[in-house]
Formats: sequence, structure tokens, C-alpha cells
Amino acid sequence: MNALARLGAAVRVLLSNLGAAARLCGRLLWLGPRVLTRFGLVRDQMHFLGNHSLAIIVVSGAFVGFVLGLQGYYTLQRYGSSEALGLLVALSLVRELGPVVSALLFAGRAGTALTAEIGLMKAGEQLTAMEMMAVDPEARVLAPRFWGGVLVMPILAAVFSAVGIMGGWLVGVGLIGIDTGSFWSQMQSGVDVWRDVGNGVIKSLVFGFAVSFLAVLQGYACQATPEGVARATTRTVVMASLSVLALDFLLTAMMFSI
Repeated sequence: MNALARLGAAVRVLLSNLGAAARLCGRLLWLGPRVLTRFGLVRDQMHFLGNHSLAIIVVSGAFVGFVLGLQGYYTLQRYGSSEALGLLVALSLVRELGPVVSALLFAGRAGTALTAEIGLMKAGEQLTAMEMMAVDPEARVLAPRFWGGVLVMPILAAVFSAVGIMGGWLVGVGLIGIDTGSFWSQMQSGVDVWRDVGNGVIKSLVFGFAVSFLAVLQGYACQATPEGVARATTRTVVMASLSVLALDFLLTAMMFSI
């Protein structure tokens, strides 16, 4: 009976947490038009999240492009198709690596910053003070950060993919010696704007939604102690990373099976 009672209590807590998360998600979506009319708040969060993540996005994109250029050339050379290196690099980045890797980096850099910032505001009773002054903390604090993360994620993914393609070009053309005209012409003829690039943008929007929501949720629901903020930050990285990988599988199965 004790084990059954513990199981029931755990299920009840899980359902309560899921309900609170669903309520917060609905509230953030409802506040979207209201927050976007005051775009200055969202713009500041986009600058904070995007500008502080730009360095790691650019450096990681460059090295991913370098590796794709080398590995792609050694693989394509076996089949006499080394001139298609540009197509391989571009499709790998715009379809998968650009949205996924940039989302993982965004979760580790910006997601943890959001969770820690909101958690510290809760621990310092700043959110309670807002409520005492009749200011809705969900509309003033959470929603701008959430929508800022959603909107900046496609920009970061596009920067990652662009830098990665340039990195693949440097390795393929500058280091290995592939013809630059073949590199770009194969890419131009093989990459479809709507099916490949468009699906990558949709993926980055979904990943931005998931990572930003989990970061805001963990910060808002954490215990108002230093230990609680630290645990919430760790949960943000773990849950956001797993969510990105799971969503990538589901989105890929839906997009490219149609």
C-alpha cells in the first residue's frame, strides 16, 4: 500500500506539473499579440539572447563546415562525385545540422541565462514585488523573453548554416582544390528553397519555441533558493537538449516523408 501511495503521489505531482506547464504555455501564446505590439521589450531580449550567443554560433558553424568539407570529400571521392561537395555541405547544414546544433548551443548558452535570470528574480522576490504593484510578471518578464528566444532562433540557425557553408567552401576549394564553380553550381541546382531551406526554418522556429519555453518554465517554477536556481538551470539544459533531438526526429519524419 505504501508503494501504491507513493506511485499515486508521484502521478499526481506529474499531472499537476504538466497542467501548470500547459497553463503557462497557453498564457504566453495568448500574450503574444500584446507583447509584440510593445516590440521594444522583445527587441531587447533578442539582442541579449542573440548577441551573446553569436560568437559560439559562428565559431561552431565554421568548424562544423570544416569537418563536413573534409569528411564529405573523402566519402564522395570513393564514388567519383567529389564535385558534389557543395551540395552535400549545404543540404547537411540547412536541413539538419544548422537548426539542431544551433538549438543545442542556444539551449546551453541562452537557455541557461534565461532560467538563471528569472530564477534569481524569483529568489529576490522581484516577481512578487511586481504582483504587489499590479504588474503582471508573466506579461512583463516571461513573455518578452519567450518570444525573443522564438524569433532569434531562426536567425542564429541561418548564421550557423551560412558560416558552415563558407567553412566547407574554404576546405573544399582552398585546401583540397575542388573547382569553385562546380561547388556553387551543384549547390544552387540541388538545394530547394521551400523544401530544404523552408523546412530548416520551420525546425528552428519549433526548436526556439521548445527551448525558450522550457527555460522560462524552469526559471519561473524553481525553488526560490540558490540551490533551486542551480537545479533549474541544469534541468533546462538536459530537457531542452533532449526535446530538440526528439522534435528533430519527429519533424524530419513528417517533412521528408510527404
